Amino acid sequence: MSMALIECRALTRRYTKGENTITPLDALDLDIEAGEFLALMGPSGSGKTTLLNLLAGIDRPTEGTLNIDGLDIATLSRSKLAAWRSHAVGYIFQLYNLVPVLTAYENVELPLLLHKLSRKERYQRVSLALELVDIADRHDHYPRQLSGGQEQRVAIARAIVTDPTIILADEPTGDLDKKSALNVMELLQRLNQELGKTLIMVTHDPKTTDFARKTLHLEKGRLVEEHALESHTPSDAIAVTG
Repeated sequence: MSMALIECRALTRRYTKGENTITPLDALDLDIEAGEFLALMGPSGSGKTTLLNLLAGIDRPTEGTLNIDGLDIATLSRSKLAAWRSHAVGYIFQLYNLVPVLTAYENVELPLLLHKLSRKERYQRVSLALELVDIADRHDHYPRQLSGGQEQRVAIARAIVTDPTIILADEPTGDLDKKSALNVMELLQRLNQELGKTLIMVTHDPKTTDFARKTLHLEKGRLVEEHALESHTPSDAIAVTG
C-alpha cells in the first residue's frame, strides 16, 4: 500500500499565553494524497492556518508526526528545514506579501536566489511562471501599479516558480472582488489539474470550495466533517457581477 504524500498522526500544536494553554490543533490524523486539491474550512481559531503553517515548516508541532513525501519534517534542523521548504513548498498569502520596492519580475525571482541557478536559468523560470499566471505583460510593474487581482497573480507566480511539490494558499481570494476571485480560483484549479500540483487552501468562502476536489472542516483543532466533491461546475461557483 502506497503512502499518502502528507501523513499527519496525532498532530498537535499548543501555545502558552499567560496562564492559559491554547491548543489550535488537537491530535489531528489526516492523509493528503499527491495531486489533491483540498479546501480547509472552519471558524476563526479552528486550527486551519496553524495546520497550513505546520505543513509549510513555518511552525513545528508540539506532539505527533508530520511526514511529507516520506520525510518527518518535524525532526529536521532549522537549516535543513529551510532548504526543504525552499524547493518543496510554495505559499500563497491572502495579502500577497509582495516587496513594494521590487518589480513583479523581481518579486517572483526572490525564491530562486536561494538556489544555485544562473541568471539565465532564473530568467527562464520567472518568465514561464509569469506566463502561466497571465501577468507577463506586467513584469516591470511595481505592486502599487497593479490591481489586487494582478498582485495575487504575481504572488501565485512566486509560489510556483521553484516548481514545488505542494502549494499552500491562505485565504487566496479573501481580499479580492468577485471577478478577480473567480480568475484566481480558476488559475489554482489549472495548477492542480494541468500541472498536477498538490494544493491545500484555507478559506472562509464556501463558494471557493467548489473548485477543490475535497473539503475538510476543522473545529477547535479537530476534524469534524469530510466532504469529497464528485462533480461540480466551478465556473458557476463565484458569481461575477458587473
